[in-house]
Amino acid sequence: MDLKLKRHPLSPLLAPVPGHIWEDKFVFNCAVVYDGELFHLLYRAQGQDMVSRIGYAVSTDGVHFNRLEKPVFSPACQDELYGVEDPRITKLGDKYYMLYTAYSPKGPRVAMASTKNFITWERYGIVIKDEIDNKNAALFPEKINGKYIMIHRFPPDIWFAYSDDLINWGNYVKVAGPREGYWDNLKVGAGAPPIKTPYGWLLLYHGVEDAPRPIYRLGFMLLDLNDPTKVLKRSEKPILEPEEDWEIFGGVPNVVFSDAMVEYNGQYYVYYGAADNYIALATISVDEVFEWCKS
Repeated sequence: MDLKLKRHPLSPLLAPVPGHIWEDKFVFNCAVVYDGELFHLLYRAQGQDMVSRIGYAVSTDGVHFNRLEKPVFSPACQDELYGVEDPRITKLGDKYYMLYTAYSPKGPRVAMASTKNFITWERYGIVIKDEIDNKNAALFPEKINGKYIMIHRFPPDIWFAYSDDLINWGNYVKVAGPREGYWDNLKVGAGAPPIKTPYGWLLLYHGVEDAPRPIYRLGFMLLDLNDPTKVLKRSEKPILEPEEDWEIFGGVPNVVFSDAMVEYNGQYYVYYGAADNYIALATISVDEVFEWCKS
């Protein structure tokens, strides 16, 4: 059984804004959470200086968003000299924790901040220390066996790290890697924070095909509820791949890349960056995904 996401007819939803010098070139890879009333969207943007900043938009229906004119999260230290990138949001307790890529001459590294209102932030700095070229980080939405779990990436694989306090991380474990002969044969990375289902943790991930111009596609993994290092199932074929002109041509061609999946009205809403130019939405029914999980 192969799953396919359906593009929302209004996609792409968000585009660069002429006149906003921080987001007039590219808007892409976003985090989204739904609090029961509102969709909160944090997105990566680049403007004239090509430094990545994070903007905020809000919606009542997950499709029509109102955006703030200024970024809500910007580089604040030397570890973020080139930008703050690719946020992923998880609610734990009464706070929303954002993992993001801090990019500098040291390379991409995993950093964290938290908020209650998406406007003011508490920063924790680099949380996987003494490592470079690490990104694609997301948190599980609850402790498992008494530990917080972070998904991250040592290229080309998906790894876990564990913590008692969300600040100090260790015990790195490799979970999944590229597959020879498949659409994800070059490298893989986490997409959205995992969603708990009756059948396991549903992890959206991106896979990259080794091609003259690497191709980024999306797929699912199903991880064991009690031991998520066990991969129960994995997409044989991609659930979304670049097909539209605005996904094939752009700042980085041949890319669909997601940091956000939200369950809403019996659907999974997958928000994704398209060729690093736009933010788009694709959906799939929860029932259909559950059938895949069971098959």
